Amino acid sequence: MANSKFTLFHPLLLLLIVPFLTTVLSTVIPEIKAQQDQDQPYVGVDIGTDASNLVSPADLVAFLQLQKITHVRLYDANADILKALAKTKIRVIISVPNNQILGIGSSNATAATWVGRNVAAYYPETVITAISVGDEVLTTVPSSAPLLMPAIESLYSALVAANLHTQIKVSTPNAASIVLDPFPPSQAFFNQSLTQYVLPLLQFLSRTKSPLMMNLYPYYVFMENKGVVPLDNSLFKPLTPSKEMVDPNTLLHYTNVIDAMIDSVYFSMKNLNITDVVVLVTESGWPSKGDSKEPYATTDNANTYNSNLIKHILDRSGTPLHPEITSSVYIYELFNEDLRSPPVSEANWGLFYANSTPVYLLHVSGSGTFLANDTTNQTYCIVMDGVDTRTLQAALDWACGPGRANCTEIQPGEGCYQPNNVKNHASYAFDSYYQKQGRSAGSCDFKGVAMITTTDPSHGSCIFPGSKQVSNKTREMVNSTVSSGADTIRFMSVRGTRISALDKGLRSFLGVIFALLFYSFLP
Repeated sequence: MANSKFTLFHPLLLLLIVPFLTTVLSTVIPEIKAQQDQDQPYVGVDIGTDASNLVSPADLVAFLQLQKITHVRLYDANADILKALAKTKIRVIISVPNNQILGIGSSNATAATWVGRNVAAYYPETVITAISVGDEVLTTVPSSAPLLMPAIESLYSALVAANLHTQIKVSTPNAASIVLDPFPPSQAFFNQSLTQYVLPLLQFLSRTKSPLMMNLYPYYVFMENKGVVPLDNSLFKPLTPSKEMVDPNTLLHYTNVIDAMIDSVYFSMKNLNITDVVVLVTESGWPSKGDSKEPYATTDNANTYNSNLIKHILDRSGTPLHPEITSSVYIYELFNEDLRSPPVSEANWGLFYANSTPVYLLHVSGSGTFLANDTTNQTYCIVMDGVDTRTLQAALDWACGPGRANCTEIQPGEGCYQPNNVKNHASYAFDSYYQKQGRSAGSCDFKGVAMITTTDPSHGSCIFPGSKQVSNKTREMVNSTVSSGADTIRFMSVRGTRISALDKGLRSFLGVIFALLFYSFLP
């Protein structure tokens, strides 16, 4: 009788149990890994649309996929873009514009309608992850501050009613200026005149497990504190220990400005007894061009900051205060918005021009697959549209003269002489100079009349210098791999088979183990 209870496990039952268990393992484990991947820190991009000649929504989404961009933030809930994002798995934060906060904060029905029209209509085909309510409301539209929390609560209630509140978070982006005395971070605190709004916000975020959205710009910290904050510290450049910022209260060392800014927010929250809300950086970047009062808004500095920011986040090193927490960051911004009002820098925060050609080439090799516009890609330097002939002729003269570009091919009778116009000749000369300079940052500018493109400008018998380099490299690669290519392909096939066989073998092994365990209990 002592063993009779084990007779329930009949051998035939094992035929059902073992496949079931192995199927569960093979299904659940990948899902757990996918969830872990979603929780990892990431770099996204902000997409503003105040630009002329902006690519269509369909082309925008194709471009995002090409660049391996997986997270985006919109400043509204653009229906065409949300439709285009469907079934792409690109995760998107949508926004309530500041001018809609009054209506939503005053009416639950309006909030419900907004969620129905802008969220439920697209989710889950379009992966909406959060709603950002307004943008820097507390500091830029203080008259709307009293309605900010009612708007947030109304939208959250609408999500609850639609059973979407666990998948979609609600928060509001804040300017760095809501934190006073940000350095040393341990002494930072929220502006007390805003506490009546900030504390309820933080309590809501804590209750709903949502992030505190912050717009953090080391560029402005540097510009406002020149001579105090080193440029290298703002750009993530390596520092000697003597140049590191040290918090005298915690003795924590800060090697870059953005970590200090993030920790100042954490200390400010701690002063209000909030310790379980994570910071999400919804904007950070560096302008690539400015006016005479913005001498540090340069292509080189923008490239350095954004490239190093990406590496810093994807290194997952956290901050000195919270090395276990790495804040995700959205780079401001994807495209230059040429329709924005002065100063000049306002129109020059983008990684790309509105037609999707890069403003500069990020140096992000080794930081995963994010942003494919790396220096490993072939690029060319050509004339921008709309440049007047006189300015262009002066740039052409410099390129072929002091710049020492190879302008032989644009002489009469040569392959690139036709079409015989300044724009065509200048594009060839610019590309010659750009390629000779190793495609270095700043070598495709010519006082603002040139731009980088990934499209080969060669035409007919006219082969541009960059294209010649590609041809030469291709020939070298063919010559060096022709004898070993088959082995490489064969190795890849074997490797793929081994992985598949290992997976099958593991499942079979687990099946045998379970069978042995059950059989050991049979009478």
